[in-house]
Amino acid sequence: MKIFLRFGNVLVIILILLLVFIALDHFNYLPSQIFSDSDFDIEFIPSSKDADADGVDDYTDILNGAREFVGQKPKYKSAYYSGGYPDDDYYVCTDLIWYALKEAGYDFKSLIDEDIKNNKEDYDIDIQDTNIDFRRVRNIQVFLDKYTEKLTTDAEDIAAWQGGDIVVYENHIGIVSDKRNEDGQNYLIHHDGYHKYEEDGLTRKKIIGHYRFNLNLDDLNIE
Repeated sequence: MKIFLRFGNVLVIILILLLVFIALDHFNYLPSQIFSDSDFDIEFIPSSKDADADGVDDYTDILNGAREFVGQKPKYKSAYYSGGYPDDDYYVCTDLIWYALKEAGYDFKSLIDEDIKNNKEDYDIDIQDTNIDFRRVRNIQVFLDKYTEKLTTDAEDIAAWQGGDIVVYENHIGIVSDKRNEDGQNYLIHHDGYHKYEEDGLTRKKIIGHYRFNLNLDDLNIE
């Protein structure tokens, strides 16, 4: 009987360790080798634009802005704020986008608010709410579809992805990292309140949009 009890205890311990391993793997807390573009003979294509005139191209600024955002270790909470911007150190996934674009020299809230005002039918919006519209994934994707470069959603086409791209899922959004996994797929920089801020998670959810922010302000009807 004692032998069976000991054997049962061993099985329980093994099961617990297995579950811990699965959880750590799912949330990307296990160590893994990180690769770069050069490991796969992929050349980073810088933007021809430098909106904030800081000597750094827009795509690199967006990538650096995304890392700066998650470097603050933001807490997650979905809430409504007068004025639009969170003022309590709590953020959602979409806050990464306006923050990273701000670091590249773009006032994304103003851009999308103005476009919604002039083109409500494109966004399927009857009553505009500037306090929240720019923080909704669907609205951001409509704007990106209209004014930026649309790219493949096939993550296996690794040469078509680079750091600073924006990736959209059904209810989530993030910015593509310049880090890659052993298969060449890019890491994802995002904020969902559960997973690591920068991780090998690009294909965890179904990708429905992939964009490069080569915005031409002349295309927008903004006064």
